[in-house]
Amino acid sequence: MTFNPHTEDDRAAMLEMTGAASVEAFFTPVPPRIRFPALDLPPALTEMEAADHLAALAAENLAVANENAFLGAGSYRHYIPATVGQILARGEFYTAYTPYQPEVAQGTLQVIYEFQSLVAALTGMDVANASMYDGATALAEGALMTVSLPRKRRRIVVAGTVNPAYRAVLRTYLTGLDVDVVEAPLPGEGFMSEASALEPLLGDDLACIVVQYPNFFGGIEDLAAYADLAHARGGALVVGTYPIALGLLRPPGELGADVVAAEGQPLGVAQSFGGPYVGLLATRQSYVRQMPGRLAGVTTDSEGKRGFVLTLQTREQHIRREKATSNICTNQGLMATAATVYMSTLGPEGFREVANRSYQNAHYLAGRVVYLKGYDVSTAGEFFNEFVVSTPHPAAEIVTRLLERGILAGLDLGRVDPTLSHQLLVCATEVNTRASIDRLVEALAE
Repeated sequence: MTFNPHTEDDRAAMLEMTGAASVEAFFTPVPPRIRFPALDLPPALTEMEAADHLAALAAENLAVANENAFLGAGSYRHYIPATVGQILARGEFYTAYTPYQPEVAQGTLQVIYEFQSLVAALTGMDVANASMYDGATALAEGALMTVSLPRKRRRIVVAGTVNPAYRAVLRTYLTGLDVDVVEAPLPGEGFMSEASALEPLLGDDLACIVVQYPNFFGGIEDLAAYADLAHARGGALVVGTYPIALGLLRPPGELGADVVAAEGQPLGVAQSFGGPYVGLLATRQSYVRQMPGRLAGVTTDSEGKRGFVLTLQTREQHIRREKATSNICTNQGLMATAATVYMSTLGPEGFREVANRSYQNAHYLAGRVVYLKGYDVSTAGEFFNEFVVSTPHPAAEIVTRLLERGILAGLDLGRVDPTLSHQLLVCATEVNTRASIDRLVEALAE
């Protein structure tokens, strides 16, 4: 550091207070071999040289045009209206943090309130919170809510078609807790789970069943059957969903879900190499006291004027952590604002149109793939805009060869499970044109 505010007398007084002989003593727990490493750094660069160097590094990235990208698997390319970036760049939103003093954060609270209202309407639930970090943590928090109820049920059963990354986050969240996480295996064929397959894994201590809708492989599973199964055992149904799909599909709340989580990235948030994203979390009124984070509400002041407040913010999350349902007490405010502006800009009809075009493009692609020699659609039953393609060569080879042509063909499922090395997960959204889909099919054929 070029500046240190502590004088020699200050340091001597602090060392005497702590009983340490020297500053170096504080670093004894760090192994000697990594305590003071030699830094083999290149010579310093001027600002102009550094900018040139960074530009050269950036030029090594392979940028695939939106219409030629068919990779989904949890992060999706959708068109983002110009209004989103324009409003997000305003200083009032761009620099705002989190409303610790709600009475002076009326604009922030109004955005949060509108965000919650839109998410609750989209998912068909009673209440939504002010957002979570991302879809994976939202799903984990949703499952944890069902464990935190006074009934103290401890078994969470996870369908094998839930996003593997989300399952990993769920396991991490619950490590060290007295919770039994039971993960169902991947279905033998068809990439679709059924409620009956989970029944042997349930018990009298069932807290919840966790499923995905559409599932990780794009299939649309029977949520109502899962809800009936969970409720018959006294448990809850926790659903992870893809928000754009709800422009066409019945919302989980109408099909018996008790908690709904989602990745909000498709709602006007750029992919940005993986983040920051925003998690959506909504639930029924009976679970509101178990919901982590915060809730914004609307009221009237002493003069009868409308005002926004923090309706619910569990104090245990701040000062009595051993009693907390969660230690999350903040929110992805800027990304939640992006989602709010996106949904407000599109409106119900525009939102439905985005979902419909995504659906139609994916089914046009699937209809062409089935006629390719050596290829077939492996997803059994209905799917939204994502499906599995069985390939005549290892999917990793196909992805690599098509990338050389500027086409991002999808996800090699061998990265998820080595037995799926000849399976490719492909996705289409409204940004994929018929011409780009035809180019993909021609490249697969060759």
